[in-house]
Amino acid sequence: MACNIQIVKPICLVGGGSSPDETVLVCPRGFDSALEFLSTGKVANLTIKAELGSCLLHRNGRLTVESCVLQCEEHPLEHLCCPIVCTADALAPPSTLSSVMKGGSSMSVIHTRIEGGAKAVLTNGSLTLEQVRVIYSPTALFFWFNVSQKSLTDIDLPPLICKA
Repeated sequence: MACNIQIVKPICLVGGGSSPDETVLVCPRGFDSALEFLSTGKVANLTIKAELGSCLLHRNGRLTVESCVLQCEEHPLEHLCCPIVCTADALAPPSTLSSVMKGGSSMSVIHTRIEGGAKAVLTNGSLTLEQVRVIYSPTALFFWFNVSQKSLTDIDLPPLICKA
């Protein structure tokens, strides 16, 4: 069982075995997420199941999810479920140039099976989904994508007024 586990220091979580199905984290109903990342991390070769909520809640840092299975159980309130919720830098105003230029928080998802929920990924604030690729197989969908801050050209900045 895994419920609202906050990761506050850099970590690499790797499942044992040859496939993600051999190491399973389950988040029961009534919790926001199985894992909440407040720091840089990597999750690989794991299956994470959430009954109602999210499998991963990304709040800060750089997160890599590789060769995992993220499952939200089918439920009448499926609109409340989302395998990945990314709120990193959502509270920072999008015009904060220093955080955008430094790269800020980001997430990379590589060869990961995502199942259930109204959406695969929910982003907030200045975050955007980029470079999305999906492979459809008879038994599953495999995703590759990045979540990062909008580039400087995408951000609406107030016009500069120069007085002579």
